Amino acid sequence: MGRITAQRRRGPARPAAVKVADVTARLVVLVSGAGTNLQALLDACADDSYGAAVAAVGADRTGIEGLARARRAGLPVFTHRVADHPTRADWDRALARSCERYEPDLVISAGFMKLVGQDFLGRFAGRVVNTHPSLLPAFAGMHAVRDALGYGVKVTGCTVFLVDAGTDTGPVIAQAAVPVREDDDVASLHERIKVTERALLVDTVGRMVRGGWTVRGRAVRVGRTPRAGGTVQAGRTVQAGRTVQAGRGGTVQAGRTVQAGREDAAVARRAGQG
Repeated sequence: MGRITAQRRRGPARPAAVKVADVTARLVVLVSGAGTNLQALLDACADDSYGAAVAAVGADRTGIEGLARARRAGLPVFTHRVADHPTRADWDRALARSCERYEPDLVISAGFMKLVGQDFLGRFAGRVVNTHPSLLPAFAGMHAVRDALGYGVKVTGCTVFLVDAGTDTGPVIAQAAVPVREDDDVASLHERIKVTERALLVDTVGRMVRGGWTVRGRAVRVGRTPRAGGTVQAGRTVQAGRTVQAGRGGTVQAGRTVQAGREDAAVARRAGQG
């Protein structure tokens, strides 16, 4: 919600300077374990200038620290175990419905150890962010750190990317390098990557919600003005005719307008005509 503050100056009386804060983006965070990435996001969201708030936390298993962190923060939680649903597609639809209930601007896969499916991606296309402990496309899959060490690379790192239907194949948003030390084993290298990954995720999500982003093919640009002919989603260009969200001045989502500024509304109109 917007925040209005008046700034008073000494000397002759002047009209108060009024600042209206940006609309806060809503995040749904998915976890499968300890939730250290979730905690990093919660810490960042505590600062109003970050531009986002965690609306809910979901999981694919019970009794994990990630859910406990969410409860301690007073957040609503939901859990969908694959084993509790007749098919994987049923699980995917249930997970999508639970996320959709909280109207997220972004869904963050923060150590979530399940691949989402067609129904989930159909509802949140271009809005699902994940991390991976390598410099994709190198060393995709479950054993990225082990594979990097086994290959003998001198530099590895982590990637923040938009999720698509493949395994670690979505468009890259941001990457950070982590040098490999001669005495590294899988545990020591992975721990250093995790530290870098948390910082990269927090920085990337913050830049996306404050400045928006565009996607053309595999190229992701954060904070760029979209060109004519595409649909604007939180400042990003995706498939025409889908949800429209303004990055800073307000939100236009599925026909619902919230504090849309003139510039953002004009962009949204142009996008709808593309």
